[in-house]
Amino acid sequence: VTGASFFVFSGALKSSSGYLAKSSIVEDGVMVQITAENMDSLRQALREMKDFTITCGKVDAEDPQEQVHIQWVDDDKNFSKG
Repeated sequence: VTGASFFVFSGALKSSSGYLAKSSIVEDGVMVQITAENMDSLRQALREMKDFTITCGKVDAEDPQEQVHIQWVDDDKNFSKG
């Protein structure tokens, strides 16, 4: 589990790269590179406020190396208060 100050989603990953998606730590945030098709699905999930999972790693890997979960939660107004 990684906490981050920000996330960057890039839809520039080519399908021919051999990766489902790639994630990397940038400064105090996380950059996730995904395909254009996956970016369309992510945008739709965000519009509809639905959870979304991005599996990172090589296409031919037996087990996924990493997963990025975008999860909508209840608003916690007491978080970081004071």
